[in-house]
Amino acid sequence: MIDRYGRTIDYLRISITDRCNLRCLYCMPAEGVDWKPHGEILSFEEILRLCTVMAGIGIRKVKITGGEPLVRKDVGNFIRSLRAVPGIEQVTLTSNGLLLESFLAENPALSLGGINVSLDTLDPELYSRITRYPGDTLFRDQGIPSILRALDLAEERGIPVKLNCVPLRGLNEAELPAIAALAKKAGRAVRFIELMPLGSANELEPIPGNEVAALLERAYGKLISYHGRLGNGPAEYFSLPGFAGKIGFINALSEGFCECCNRLRLSSGGMLIPCLSSESGTDLRRLLRSGVSEDELQAAVMETLDRKPGSHNFSERYQIERTKHVSGMYCIGG
Repeated sequence: MIDRYGRTIDYLRISITDRCNLRCLYCMPAEGVDWKPHGEILSFEEILRLCTVMAGIGIRKVKITGGEPLVRKDVGNFIRSLRAVPGIEQVTLTSNGLLLESFLAENPALSLGGINVSLDTLDPELYSRITRYPGDTLFRDQGIPSILRALDLAEERGIPVKLNCVPLRGLNEAELPAIAALAKKAGRAVRFIELMPLGSANELEPIPGNEVAALLERAYGKLISYHGRLGNGPAEYFSLPGFAGKIGFINALSEGFCECCNRLRLSSGGMLIPCLSSESGTDLRRLLRSGVSEDELQAAVMETLDRKPGSHNFSERYQIERTKHVSGMYCIGG
């Protein structure tokens, strides 16, 4: 699919649930939210139908997100079915990692094109503060140790691993070099992602990517630009002295990368969203359940694509209003 700005759109991010076992400061309010009733969430069968339709018009890569996707039952079988959809070339997964070790153990033969794990600190007290996860369990078999074991297990199976860290002013600055050090292992990437001003994130202060880069260079030496691509996203990658893996930066606010955007987003409730900053989308769940044909679904997708903007407007909103708009990241999967 080619949008009106000449960009090839071949990547679909699918939130399969709005539920999560964490309450991260930049994603969800402390009191939690009212989860969507079961009937308002797309079934796996409905998602597979939509993916089949969209593969027919150019979608080739799919990212499974949430909420936390692994809280939904039978995700392993869903991924197997998704990989079998004609035209889908790659399926990857984003997770907070808390359930990943057990998921991989229960699905030993599952093939994935990659796993992204969100981890903003290795300090248990700070992890508990950022995620609102019970701190007294973090150094038992659960929590951070389980996440780190899951990374190793995935890599042992040949699944590429990327770690996502959101730098937050006044919270995890001092932790960023330690997070970056996880990329000393070959084949692993650590990405620093500028905070997106969605929902609860408006109450926090981002650290621009250039500041993070300067901090890492003070700790480890000069960042050396890496010109290859790692995956489907917009990250710019670098090497550091003594690091076998790569360091990435996704500077959506301070630099922007909209000219190379290649994605659409499908919310857990069936809204097809053209841009992370979009305030509306197309209700594919309603269309699915009204009995429309594949041709009509494809037409709805193309109409949504036609509304994809040339660039997001987060910088203006963040600087002028810092308003809460659109749904939180837990609804649309980032």
